[in-house]
Amino acid sequence: MNLEGKVAYITGGTKGIGYGIAECLLKEGMKVAISGRSQEGVDWAVKNLGDGERVLGIISDVTKLKDEIAAVDKILATWGQLDMVMANAGVGIFEPVDEMSEKTWRQMIDTNLNGVFHTLKASVEALKKSEGYYMTLASLAGTNFFPGGAGYNATKFGVVGFTQAAMLDLRKHNIKTTTIMPGSVASHFNNNEPSDDDAWKIQPEDIGKLVVDLLTMHPRTLPSKIEVRPTRPDLK
Repeated sequence: MNLEGKVAYITGGTKGIGYGIAECLLKEGMKVAISGRSQEGVDWAVKNLGDGERVLGIISDVTKLKDEIAAVDKILATWGQLDMVMANAGVGIFEPVDEMSEKTWRQMIDTNLNGVFHTLKASVEALKKSEGYYMTLASLAGTNFFPGGAGYNATKFGVVGFTQAAMLDLRKHNIKTTTIMPGSVASHFNNNEPSDDDAWKIQPEDIGKLVVDLLTMHPRTLPSKIEVRPTRPDLK
């Protein structure tokens, strides 16, 4: 894919990994729509990404299919096409399963798992037209379970399975589909405030560079599932 002038949509793009991906795609000449649930967060991100003509901020809650349909409609009305989608929005709450409330369980299922379906459902027809790329942001928690992770593990195992099956469904339409599974990232996830103490972690721009590499790979080749982890976790 020649990225100049292509259009991307990133859910949860107002901070962290989503924001880092947006920065990298803008440097490649793409137009980037980012979504978030708060007007304040969207406005901050659009202002700091710094290119009003190539950045579109959208209020959308991925737990609601109608919001994602409206988001895609806005992108198409603004730029007339959609070439790449990154379903990045997610939430992590870590509690022993016997202490987890139904509300917590549903919050993670609705955001992390239903959200990736809603984003794909809303965008798939546009991606068929562009023969574009659909990506999901999963986690190493989608293959490695741990105490206190029952809800989060369930959603990320689900994202990996969903994305891999979607890949098999969509490749006949010349849509490429990949799930990215990071380990520890220096982001705001789980109420973390990135600092120098996070220098050993994967940085958001590292995931952004990975996305660029995927988009520019020869169309005959598809890395459908990618695990990525810090090189030296012992430095934490």
